Amino acid sequence: MKQVAIISGKGGTGKSSLALAFASLAKNAVLADCDVDASNLHIILDPLILDTKEFMGMPIANIDKSKCTHCLKCFFKCKFGAITKDIDVLESLCEGCKVCLLVCPADAIQMEDKVSGYTYVSKTRLGPLVHAYLKPGAEASGKLVNEVRKNAIDLSIKENKDLIIIDGPPGIGCPVISTITGINLSIIVTEPSFSAIHDLERIIEVSKHFGVRSVVCINKSDINTDNTAMIKDYCRKNNVPVAGELPYDPIVSMAIVSRKTLIELPDSEFSLKIIEIWEKIMDFIED
Repeated sequence: MKQVAIISGKGGTGKSSLALAFASLAKNAVLADCDVDASNLHIILDPLILDTKEFMGMPIANIDKSKCTHCLKCFFKCKFGAITKDIDVLESLCEGCKVCLLVCPADAIQMEDKVSGYTYVSKTRLGPLVHAYLKPGAEASGKLVNEVRKNAIDLSIKENKDLIIIDGPPGIGCPVISTITGINLSIIVTEPSFSAIHDLERIIEVSKHFGVRSVVCINKSDINTDNTAMIKDYCRKNNVPVAGELPYDPIVSMAIVSRKTLIELPDSEFSLKIIEIWEKIMDFIED
């Protein structure tokens, strides 16, 4: 199967709305929500959860009080303040660095797995959805993205799907790297603001570094035509195709409020532009 990811250098560019619209147009696809720190596709799709699995993030310290000599070495060496003077572990502060384990003379500390979230396989009106929940403050979001992608690949093989559409996280960090590694095409959504242009340049470089082809979609292109021209010029100089432009339109907010995709609303010029962009993207995937 082919894999495409909708990503953005910054948040709020409209990638989730586009991911949902593309999922409405795809004929035989699995939808994967890899924005695990702020998962939101389930809000629109109201999924029926078919399978749930625990996700084990970073291991945390566990102290055996029967072995502890109360030397307080772990308390003084922990730079995160995760161990109290009473030698209790504050799970929300423990980073799993293992310093306490190394300095304990009584061998009273062990690292134990901690449930940091859950992965889900669900059924929706648009087809299968693979998504996840990461507990507030939990680490290892990149590892959770890998789990979501693995589940999506397994499901697509099981159900003979042709395409995986990934709603990726914003930025250029570990979750994004986990999202785009090994995919066929990254669809970068940007907007004509200076911060978005700066972050667009960074995410294009990240995609190039990992050997992933990219296309750009410019959202809200009419709010600053000069910046839109700058984006096109940058993409042309760096051989990154622009798949299309979308104007600012209140229909996007209407779709979110009504919990529908942009394609599920009555036909509009905006939805027709999305269809044109999707057809171009399909051509890029098949090249």
